[in-house]
Amino acid sequence: MIYKSEDILRIAKRHNNSKRSYLLVNPLQGKHIPVRPSSALEMMKTLGSKIAIKYPDTKLVIGFAETATAIGAMVAASLDDCIYVHTTRENVQPCIEFLEEHSHAPEQRLYCEKLNDWLSNTSTVIFVDDELSTGKTLRNMIRQLKATYPVLNDKILVAASIINRLTSENEALFKIDGIESEYLLKLYEQDFDISAEAKAPKLINTINVSKDRVEFKKISIPLNPRLGVSILKYINSVQSLGNEVANSIKSAKTILVLGTEECMLPAIFVGEILENAGFNVLTHSTTRSPIGISNFSNYPINEGYQLRSFYDVNRTTYIYNLQYYDLVLVISDVKQWHRESVESLIAALNIHGYGKIIFIGDGDVQYV
Repeated sequence: MIYKSEDILRIAKRHNNSKRSYLLVNPLQGKHIPVRPSSALEMMKTLGSKIAIKYPDTKLVIGFAETATAIGAMVAASLDDCIYVHTTRENVQPCIEFLEEHSHAPEQRLYCEKLNDWLSNTSTVIFVDDELSTGKTLRNMIRQLKATYPVLNDKILVAASIINRLTSENEALFKIDGIESEYLLKLYEQDFDISAEAKAPKLINTINVSKDRVEFKKISIPLNPRLGVSILKYINSVQSLGNEVANSIKSAKTILVLGTEECMLPAIFVGEILENAGFNVLTHSTTRSPIGISNFSNYPINEGYQLRSFYDVNRTTYIYNLQYYDLVLVISDVKQWHRESVESLIAALNIHGYGKIIFIGDGDVQYV
């Protein structure tokens, strides 16, 4: 499939970010905007197929957190069995730390305990992001990696993305560093002027919850791609999760399958299996990206709420463009379901109302 800008590009305002005023929002990515799971996976597989045709012997794919974690996994899944690992803003050790300078949360970590072995086993390394603007973050990261792992100098290095906005000058810098680029859509870098007045996502008060409308289902979440996984084992485990969840759902007119921050792909897969079973399903995930809210014509984010992060109750995350659903499935790899986080999400969902919410994962339940 050929993707055009009207398919995969919307422009929003970053809230309270002086480093870059705008954010590229992809309506098919399953991150900020609800989307049919099959549409998200089709786009990701299209990029993966392009990579697999040109670099079939790749044995290591590195995705970027948080928005490209699912894209990176699907690129890896398009290849023969390889290792997939994504960067993270969570605490993993040992790791290499680097900065995504324009981001709202610039610190990134790459788990490195087995990195030397992974590099030794591949002729090509694919780095996957949702969008490349200047490529500076990736170039800095690769230079840092080469200093620690000189073997990287002998590898084919590929920057794969849904959208590529590198100028000819930045493409030249890529070539100097030995980096090739692949993408679904080429847009030359430009600054976007958004005339819309945008407000901050709302801070909402938690509410008393009817316990019969909230359930916690203990199902093991698949392997942790922050630590590196065999992509075949990971995809098989995600599919098993989806089948187990789908088999437990008897009826619902509308279903939201919601991921949490970096944990995107399990929610998308669960959603696709339910979609294939005939349910009306949308998916997206909570995010650390603070985006301005506006009702301006064609503006992509019309509603947003501040949440307590499921990974750290002292951290703010966000959810956008909610609506009423008969059933909400929250898929997360958190270790604990904290009351503050659970109740902030429920309060946001309650703005439009909901039928039932099921929290799915193997975390301990702190909410009673």
